Amino acid sequence: MAKTIMIIDDSTSLRQVVSIALGEAGYDVLEACDGQDALSKLKGQKVHLMICDVNMPNMDGITFLKTVRTLPEYKFTPIIMLTTEAGEDKKKEGQAAGARAWVVKPFKPDQLLGAVAKLVLA
Repeated sequence: MAKTIMIIDDSTSLRQVVSIALGEAGYDVLEACDGQDALSKLKGQKVHLMICDVNMPNMDGITFLKTVRTLPEYKFTPIIMLTTEAGEDKKKEGQAAGARAWVVKPFKPDQLLGAVAKLVLA
């Protein structure tokens, strides 16, 4: 059975690129345009991994991380932050909030798929 991955990013084109790469690798993909949209779409369904941007309108990635970690069914779901933020302070804030990996844009799809494969198996 295919693993389900949610992509949370306010960039439609980035969601499409990631979605295509994940789809070709055999994953089922859900998309959300920001943290609030993601929370409204989760509804307790099984998601094996989330890929989330940091800078988004309505609810940013760090706030989303902190919020989703309070939900029992997603407390341990691996989350990869995919962002333009490369600063150590942001990375530390993300790790403290529960991010399992940090991928800086622009990224290579192979790099992202490698991180996804490792975390989905974990």
